[in-house]
Amino acid sequence: MKVLIAGASGLIGSALIRALEAEGAEVTRLVRSFAGAGEIEWHPNQDQIDASRLRGFDAVINLAGENIAAGRWTDDQKRKIRDSRVNGTHLLSEAIAKLSKRPGVFVCASATGIYGDRGDEILDEQSDSGGGFLAGVCREWEMATAPAMQAGIRTVNLRFGPILAREGGMLAKLLTPFKMGMGGKVGSGKQYISWVAIEDAIGAIKVALQDESVRGPLNVVSPNPVTNEVFTKTLGHVLSRPTALAMPAFAAKLAFGEMADEMLLTSQRAVPKKLTQSGYEFQQPELEGALRKYLG
Repeated sequence: MKVLIAGASGLIGSALIRALEAEGAEVTRLVRSFAGAGEIEWHPNQDQIDASRLRGFDAVINLAGENIAAGRWTDDQKRKIRDSRVNGTHLLSEAIAKLSKRPGVFVCASATGIYGDRGDEILDEQSDSGGGFLAGVCREWEMATAPAMQAGIRTVNLRFGPILAREGGMLAKLLTPFKMGMGGKVGSGKQYISWVAIEDAIGAIKVALQDESVRGPLNVVSPNPVTNEVFTKTLGHVLSRPTALAMPAFAAKLAFGEMADEMLLTSQRAVPKKLTQSGYEFQQPELEGALRKYLG
C-alpha cells in the first residue's frame, strides 16, 4: 500500500508511520518545509499544493492541525486552530478529488469535540453535533472533506478522544502535577473523558484504511469512557500519589479561559459503535491497564 500522510510528525502520525512501515507500506510525508526524500511539499495556509504529485497513492491520511492546548485561546489562536484544520483539509480534499486516478480512501482527523458538552448522554457516530467553538471547528473540518466524498472516494472522519501515550499527549501534561501530589479532579469531576490508547488509535486508522464498509464519522475512543473524578483517582492510584487537590470550575476558567470550558469542564461520553461493529478488538480497553503500561 502506498500512503500519503499529512501531520506525520505529530504524536499519532509518528506512531502510525512506524506501524505502517513495519507492515511493508510505502509512506510519503506531506510537509510544509523543504521536501526531502519521501516527502511532498505543500503550503495549506497559502492554498498551495502540487496536485500532480498526489497521483498513485492508495490512501491519503490528513492528521494535520494546530495544537489546541498550546496556550490560551486568543482570537488569533482560535483562528489558527480553525484554519489549520479546515483550510488544509479542503485543499487536500479538492486536490485528490480532481485526480484522474484517485486514492481508494481519504482518512481525515476530527475529534469528539464535535459533540459539545453532553453530560452523561451516550454518544455514537449518529449523535448530533453540539455547541461551542470546538464543535463548530469539527463540523467545518468534516465538511471540508466533501469534495473527496462527492468524487466517490471513500472518506472516513476520525473523531479522536484524548490520546494516552508514553511519548506525549494528555499524560505528558498531567504527570508533573500528579507526581508532585498536586493532582485532583476539575470542577464537579462528573464530566466524562472519552480517552483512547495510542495503539488503539492506530488500530482504528488501520480499520479505516482496510475495511471498505467503514465511511463517514468514526469514534476513536475506548469502549470504557470514565468521569474526570475516576480518571483522576485511577491516575493517582497508578502513581501512588494523593489526588485531593481539586480545582474548582472558577479556578480552571481563571487559569485557562475559554479553553477550560471546552476541554476541562465539558463532558463527552462517546462510544466506539462502528469500531465495535467492525470486529475490532481493543488492545487497551481499560484505563488502569493503559496507564500502567505507559507509566511503567
